[in-house]
Amino acid sequence: MPKFRLALAAAMAASMLSGPVRAEDSFKIGSSVGLTGYAAVVDRAWRDGMAVAAEALNEKGGILGRKIEIITEDNRSQPQDAVVGYRKMLSSDEVQIFDSGCVSAGNFAAAAFVMRAELPMYLCSILPKREEEQAWAFSFLPPPRFEVEPRYQYLKDKTDVRKVGLLYDPTPYALLMKGLAEELAANFGIEVVAQESYKADDADMSVQIGRINAAGAGAVIKIGQGGSTVTAAKNIRQLGLDKMILMSSNDDGSIFRQAGEVLGDRFLFVSPPVQLPKELKPGPRKEAVDAFLKYWSAKYPDRDAANGARAWDSMMVMAKAAEVANSVEGEAMRDATEKVPSHQGAYATYNFSKEHHVGITENPFLIGKFAGGELVLAQ
Repeated sequence: MPKFRLALAAAMAASMLSGPVRAEDSFKIGSSVGLTGYAAVVDRAWRDGMAVAAEALNEKGGILGRKIEIITEDNRSQPQDAVVGYRKMLSSDEVQIFDSGCVSAGNFAAAAFVMRAELPMYLCSILPKREEEQAWAFSFLPPPRFEVEPRYQYLKDKTDVRKVGLLYDPTPYALLMKGLAEELAANFGIEVVAQESYKADDADMSVQIGRINAAGAGAVIKIGQGGSTVTAAKNIRQLGLDKMILMSSNDDGSIFRQAGEVLGDRFLFVSPPVQLPKELKPGPRKEAVDAFLKYWSAKYPDRDAANGARAWDSMMVMAKAAEVANSVEGEAMRDATEKVPSHQGAYATYNFSKEHHVGITENPFLIGKFAGGELVLAQ
């Protein structure tokens, strides 16, 4: 057992000698989030979704009678800052589990020593690359192919576009999606005729988009989140590409609204049903969305709910894992997460198992557009 875990065990034993563990003792959850930098829009929503979930759970007594305390560290969307924050939460804050945001590179950088600490990692991002680290990590991010396939299906069924260009950022998740976009295109009768990269803070992508247009693409498949999507939309308009379609990855609704105001019906995006609540029919999914929105909308009536919903779902799965384990100890929580029954969340349905640490196994995504001042289903 790692030295600091032995020390922690000794400290816990000493506290038990002085008296029983009190019901009001807290359950500490650490979260590395990009509150500044390229991931800020998404990770702020992740932080706030965790907070409203903690509020809802604490109203019912917390997790196994312990009030939830969330400790966040801003990784500034950079892996080196994520490492610093993770180490602080382990050593100084003595967190008992991690539930971190969408900066994949930062989560990767910390995974090795979190694994050695024998603490589970619930992640908004993809899983770490090493198998031994994956054993302690659980992803609440949809598999990249789930964001690719609906876009290609829409182009095939609803448009005459058969040539596309990929516009992608260098994050691990985006690179995975880019590879799948190349691989899957032929299945839908689509040809990838151009591939262009950009940096998240690029203020202009007109050169890349111009090359995509010159290659004969009728649509840009944008891979990556944040304000760069709005930049791409503005560049398409500035270049006078009146027929070019921009299809965005899943993102915060504020980004969709801004890009939609620029391109109108030529801007399309990947969306979970929670972003299009008017499309929901009565049933378990609507009930899960309503339970979440009861808390989210009360605090954030004007903010998009999608990424907050995934964070909410992660906390609800965590609470169920604690019930299955009847413990909040690291290894017990890890093993119990693999045994949580299929969970209908506000964002998606989650099916974790020993073999599958990516919980979203059924594609939840629709194609949306911005029309009439709101996000709606693209018909």
